Amino acid sequence: MSKLILILLCIFLPPIGVFIMRGFGMALILNIILVFLFFIPATIHALWIALSDKKIGG
Repeated sequence: MSKLILILLCIFLPPIGVFIMRGFGMALILNIILVFLFFIPATIHALWIALSDKKIGG
C-alpha cells in the first residue's frame, strides 16, 4: 500500500491505518479507545505506528 494512502487513512480513520499495519491486537484496541476519548491522540498514535515501519507478518 502506498505510504501516502496509509498516512491519509491514519489522519482520517486512525483505527483502519493501525489495523492495516499491525492487524488485530493491542495497538488496534488502544487506538480504538483513543478515538473514543480524543481524536488527536488517536491520530498521532496511528501515524507513529504507520511511520515506524514495523509491519506484522513482513
